[in-house]
Amino acid sequence: MSPSVPPFVSPFVIERRTALPPAETWRRVTSWERHTATVPLTRITVDTPPPSGIGTVFTARTRVGPLGFDDPMRVTVWEPPAGDAGAGRCRLEKTGRSVTGWAEIEVFPDGAGSLVRWREELRVRRLPGALDAATAACGRLLFGRALDTLLAG
Repeated sequence: MSPSVPPFVSPFVIERRTALPPAETWRRVTSWERHTATVPLTRITVDTPPPSGIGTVFTARTRVGPLGFDDPMRVTVWEPPAGDAGAGRCRLEKTGRSVTGWAEIEVFPDGAGSLVRWREELRVRRLPGALDAATAACGRLLFGRALDTLLAG
């Protein structure tokens, strides 16, 4: 990447409430392999043995025909909720050549259920800044649907 071309940055936040208790919500949103069924044209491969925790590495491989790219990630914060009364936080650092940035998934007790907050900042190299708003909107839609699917089943 040329130093004169800044990376594209797109921060966004998604929140969802669910009747699920925090421990179950956490299990669903941090079961990385389950994300494969939620993101079109993408397959998740976990590269480290279970259980998940700090240092877990996984790759989201998005592919359309012969074209594709990898989005490798590493868990850098792993703070599961303490039962159903506590909050949890997980931070992922994107370590790829094409897509970099981070994502944070937080789970909070919310009445009899939970609140999930998914914050993400994407950096896609070589995309012009004029696409920031459109990419953020796509990210909110894509990951919002993914989160809905993870929480539903």
